[in-house]
Amino acid sequence: MSDQQADVSRIKESAKSLSRIHGEFTRNANPAEGLAVDTLGDKGLIETFDDFGDNWKIHRERLTDELKKLSTILSQAAKAYEDIDHQLAEALRGTDEKKSASGGGTK
Repeated sequence: MSDQQADVSRIKESAKSLSRIHGEFTRNANPAEGLAVDTLGDKGLIETFDDFGDNWKIHRERLTDELKKLSTILSQAAKAYEDIDHQLAEALRGTDEKKSASGGGTK
């Protein structure tokens, strides 16, 4: 039998963290969006941020898709580990009950 363990709490925590990161990436496309010359101080800086925002948008969309997929995979993995653990516990309880009913315990 395998001696591996899954830290389900850590897996769930990672899934939630990735989901939060996904949300931040989705909401914050261009850090200078909506800021004017009086705030940034230079029209060239605004243009630079606009160029960055356009380029970042392409990469951000790909990255947010991957973050969402990974968060979903981790959530499903945690659920699968919990389901398997529950099924194994039920099977062991059933085995113990059968042994007790048949008188076949340890002597």
